[in-house]
Amino acid sequence: MTESLSELSQLKRMTTVVADTGDIEEIARLKPSEATTNPSLILKAATSGRYDRFIEDARRIPESPAERIDRVLTAFGAAILEHIPGRVSTEVDARLSFNTAATIEKARRIISLYEAMGISRERILIKIAATWEGCEAARVLEAEGIHCNMTLIFALAQAEASAQAGATLISPFVGRIYDFYKAKAGAAWDEAAMAGVCDPGVQSVTAIYRRLKSAGSKTQIMGASFRNKGEILALAGCDLLTISPKLLDSLVAEIRSVPQMLSVEALEQTGPVVIAEHDFRYALNESEVASDKLPGGIRSFVADTKKLEVLLA
Repeated sequence: MTESLSELSQLKRMTTVVADTGDIEEIARLKPSEATTNPSLILKAATSGRYDRFIEDARRIPESPAERIDRVLTAFGAAILEHIPGRVSTEVDARLSFNTAATIEKARRIISLYEAMGISRERILIKIAATWEGCEAARVLEAEGIHCNMTLIFALAQAEASAQAGATLISPFVGRIYDFYKAKAGAAWDEAAMAGVCDPGVQSVTAIYRRLKSAGSKTQIMGASFRNKGEILALAGCDLLTISPKLLDSLVAEIRSVPQMLSVEALEQTGPVVIAEHDFRYALNESEVASDKLPGGIRSFVADTKKLEVLLA
């Protein structure tokens, strides 16, 4: 009976639940199917004092701070994989977001570090910012059997370019879109009226889901960057949802029926996803939220990557 199951247990019946954290102890406690990390989450975990061994191990290797970061990222990833049955996402240096060749080389290095630890590339998703250059890198990497998670997605065009490149997975952001529109509305923002399926971030992911699924795309869709539980439940049925430990705990605490909100069954089939570079760039330019949040997200990840470099210098 669903009436006796927590919201999280019901959600897991229709969606793969992913933990959005670099905290290994939290992942061991929560027991998600998969996990995602980014430079900000790894920095938070690395400075908590509980994982100093990863920092010290990386410092002993005569490499540049940027190369040592790869060691730390993969050390966290390997430890996380001990507690989950699925995949972990590891992010490429955000400073390479507009450099296709450098992104490819960094992804290959990350995979080589994992494979040197005996970890199959099938359990790794390489996170890449969904710029045009990032999508082109994903096209090459996927052909080599290196699976990609295209992140910082705020516009349909980014999802289309990622799917066209054959990316394994995309991470359209919910909470940062919510943040943008809430800040823009200011005092006029009506939280109740903009909740659940009316949340602009939820609507963005829903549109992406419908577009890619109706086109028959194999690219998986993982809603990310949640601000509240209502956003998560409004996307029940999405392929995957990556959720912070705090929100996972809130889903465990509540026993209430969770209806499936997204499904491929009612969608009409369309032609394949096709988008040209000039159309991609124009679409991003036209999107206020993408124009603000994509470069802002890259800058934020770069800032935390530089802090990690200082820690490892």
